[in-house]
Amino acid sequence: MAETSRELPLSTLTASTRRALRIRARQAREAKLSVLSKVCYAIGGAPNQVSGSASAFFLQIYLLDVALISPYQASLVLSLGKTWGGITDPIVGYCISKSKWTRIGRLMPWMLGCTPFLVVSYFLLWFVPTFETGRVLWYLAFFSCFQALSTAYHVPYTTLTMFLSTDQMERDSATAYRMTVEVLGTLIGAAVQGQIVASAHTGSHCNVTNMTGNLTADFLYEPTEYITSARQVYMIAAGIIGCLYLLCISVLFLGVKERDDPYALVAGKVIPFFKGFRETMQFGPYLNLISSFLLISAAVQIQQSNFVLFCTHAADLQDHFQNLVLTILIAAVLSIPFWQWFLQKFGKKMAAFGISLMIPFSIMLVTISSLVVAYVVAVASGLSIAASLLLPWHSCWTSWIPSGAVIQSQMRKLLCRLKKLPKSPTLPT
Repeated sequence: MAETSRELPLSTLTASTRRALRIRARQAREAKLSVLSKVCYAIGGAPNQVSGSASAFFLQIYLLDVALISPYQASLVLSLGKTWGGITDPIVGYCISKSKWTRIGRLMPWMLGCTPFLVVSYFLLWFVPTFETGRVLWYLAFFSCFQALSTAYHVPYTTLTMFLSTDQMERDSATAYRMTVEVLGTLIGAAVQGQIVASAHTGSHCNVTNMTGNLTADFLYEPTEYITSARQVYMIAAGIIGCLYLLCISVLFLGVKERDDPYALVAGKVIPFFKGFRETMQFGPYLNLISSFLLISAAVQIQQSNFVLFCTHAADLQDHFQNLVLTILIAAVLSIPFWQWFLQKFGKKMAAFGISLMIPFSIMLVTISSLVVAYVVAVASGLSIAASLLLPWHSCWTSWIPSGAVIQSQMRKLLCRLKKLPKSPTLPT
């Protein structure tokens, strides 16, 4: 019908056919995304990566050296905050699925609404209150708020990909833009934070040659000045990243148009939340992949949070830690094309083993504490982190998991339909 309509003059077609052709042409034009729209969409994902990278590398040492809480309290803040962030993920997804369409879309109100609170919680996370008793509750509260609000921003942002265009190739192109900017955001976050707060962890503040004698009054006064200066530089870094949030959400709102879901069912049987969750958790491949992703992510985050702490207090590399962090992330960015080639050449499972590169090199840094070894370990860690960044978002978990879930769902629907068919020696084609 489409080929016949192209051959005939437009005047010879019926009114309904002409209307259908105009609608199809309009949909094709709307499905096309401009480069500006893709760039604006990608910029919207940068602040979460910037803040996530900064907190992953520097929050633990900040809590210990600047906020002056105990190691047990610091680990409690990090573990409970991360756990709360994971709990809020499905909750936010469920709430978004129940949201109604507004003039600016279904997802955009979530991002616009949570951004101001996200900025405030992130800034207060790097602020040291005047009281000492119960200070751990301050950081636990604001780190949990930051994790929850970050999830409330990130879930609708990633979901927005499906509402940018009806063309799969355009959505894939927008995802490529987003991945590029997110990787750069990870690099920028650690670089900016590291260069700003480097003065807060240099050895000159605590340079005491004889700890066995009586401490002088100058030494007793110097840590107070050091702590005050350290708190100021951390707040400056937090303010810069907070302004970045406001700038990026403005670019996202002004440059991206959210389209209503053209594939949404008008009517149908809705699966209850807990029933869908139970069916999902009964899918074996999904559980295996999610478990591996959880363990790998935990390993990478543990290394990130302890690397700066180890370099500063154990390896006597406090004057180089910011450059080591920068080396890790530059190596990660530059090695992404290599991992892409490796993945296409040897497959997804072989590429996943590249994440284990950090294990022997991390052991080497613990046993041989030298600057050269530290930079070698930083490069190897960057290669490993690149694999952990690329595989989940590009072609490993996010293709295995959805594909497996979709295939499983389709197979169940097909079996249900076959059971309803009348018994016959041959199945209909």
